[in-house]
Amino acid sequence: MNPCLKDLLDQLDLETLEVNLFRGVSRDLGGRSVFGGQVVGQALVAATRTVEGRIPHSLHAYFLLPGDMEAPIVYEVDRIRDGKSFSARRIQAIQHGRPILSMIASFHVPEPGLEHAVPMPDVPPPESLKSISELKRDWFDSVPEVHPRIVESLDRPVAVEFRPVYPWNPLKPVRTEPRQAIWFKVTDPVPDDANLHRCLLAYASDFNLIGTALRPHDRSWFSPDMIVASLDHAVWFHREGRVDDWLLYAMESPSSQAARGMTRGQIFSRDGTLLASVAQEGLMRQVPEGDKR
Repeated sequence: MNPCLKDLLDQLDLETLEVNLFRGVSRDLGGRSVFGGQVVGQALVAATRTVEGRIPHSLHAYFLLPGDMEAPIVYEVDRIRDGKSFSARRIQAIQHGRPILSMIASFHVPEPGLEHAVPMPDVPPPESLKSISELKRDWFDSVPEVHPRIVESLDRPVAVEFRPVYPWNPLKPVRTEPRQAIWFKVTDPVPDDANLHRCLLAYASDFNLIGTALRPHDRSWFSPDMIVASLDHAVWFHREGRVDDWLLYAMESPSSQAARGMTRGQIFSRDGTLLASVAQEGLMRQVPEGDKR
């Protein structure tokens, strides 16, 4: 198994400290703090370990403080409701005595019901597209000098492979529509555990969203005059899916204002089945170049 994927699976296998209390570790993905998708995925793992016979159908999270990559994260689960059909859990991710994330997850007893879903966008298959690891060489060649931190961030191996349908150079951003589509999957097969696939989907759903809101402003995560960070994150799980098969993430940003950008996305299986919907608002603060404090 790819070492990065094995490491991610280990991160999601939280240590149980006490009833409703769990501990996880972090990995440096090249950012300034803990990757938000990691904290959301671990929080969902903690919640699922306190529920039986019900599956998560939604989560709503707020990122409160940047996470310290060198310190463990303690997850405290509050069993706030167990009804006949639904259960709700409040999860606090804590570092250095302070919450860095607060999340509520809702669980539902599986039952039949009316069904409809929007169709998947008509896009080229993933096999016809270049991966980010292939594209980044062209990105580096397009810019005379790239800050070593950016090179390290883009060169850092990750557990998820991404193949953008509409490639866009984040080192040399140009103004374009606030939408994108990216095929993604984890790099190797993972166990047949539905909850694990949901937690991995929640993890991967935090990649690329706010970048969509930056596109019409010819800015990216790497623009020296921008401070960019996720503020909140919500996922609705509609149907079962596997993250070790290709999934399409179709994203759009309906609005940005007051230094915040709103983005929403839909995740489809390769056969066109809508698996999940995602929404996120992020900080997009423009500052004097080099004044990121």
